Parts: sequence; C-alpha cells; structure tokens
Amino acid sequence: MLQHGSCAASGGAGVLFLGVPGSGKSDLLLRLMQRGWQLVADDQVALSAQGEAVLAEAPAELAGMLEVRGIGIFQSLPHGPAELRLAVLLVGREDVPRLPEPRVFTVLGRDLPLLALHAFECSAPAKIELALGVAEARYALHAGALSAA
Repeated sequence: MLQHGSCAASGGAGVLFLGVPGSGKSDLLLRLMQRGWQLVADDQVALSAQGEAVLAEAPAELAGMLEVRGIGIFQSLPHGPAELRLAVLLVGREDVPRLPEPRVFTVLGRDLPLLALHAFECSAPAKIELALGVAEARYALHAGALSAA
C-alpha cells in the first residue's frame, strides 16, 4: 500500500512521518539524515506487512529522491527499507500537547505508537530519537505519548 508521508531509519528501525503538505516531513527527514539517519522514502512510502511488522520502502520511481524546499529534488541518495517502529504526525506548534496520552496509528492491521510533533522545532530530531528509543525498549518513559509502548 502507498502512504503519503516520509520515512527515515536509524539502525534499521523506521519512523513514518505523516502530515499535510508543508508540515515539514521532508525538512525533518533532511535534519535526521544530517544526524546519521538513513533515507527510506520521501513523499510516498510503500508499506507492506511482514509477519507482525510493517516494512517501509520507497516506491521504485521515488527511490533515493528527496525534495529540499528552496533547492530542488535530489536523486540517487543512499536509501533502504526499514521496519516501522513509530509514526509521527506533524502538526502546528499549538497542536502539540504538553503531556499527551498514548495513541496508535493502525496500518495494515498493525498498531504503531503515534506522537504529534511540530517538525520545525529545533529539538524535533532529538525528540524523535528519544521516542524511538522508548519504542524499541531502550529507554523507559514514566508518562506521556509512549508510556504504554
């Protein structure tokens, strides 16, 4: 299935970015890549069920491509598939709750932890790295969006 969004991976663990056009999906992806993350897909993400997991990869016609607003569309960038561990809905700053309740994004019959973040906050990449650590059980969260993860 094709999902409008973008995806990046760290250590093979993928994070799916969802949001309306202009919400910062590609910008956040670019900033994560600067931190050593791998490009999975930009604009459209091909999702498939793999046992209990969801695999994300770029559709063939978009593989290795990344739109960088103000510069253009890059091609032939290193990329690869990833198993999704987390979904992030990109929203306006005023729509990010201070202490959110746990939520899920259901895709292909599987539930992924879901958080809402503002892509353009300078701390957004660090927040995603911490949240992925919770989703992978490397960190514990006392309360908040992933406390049930």
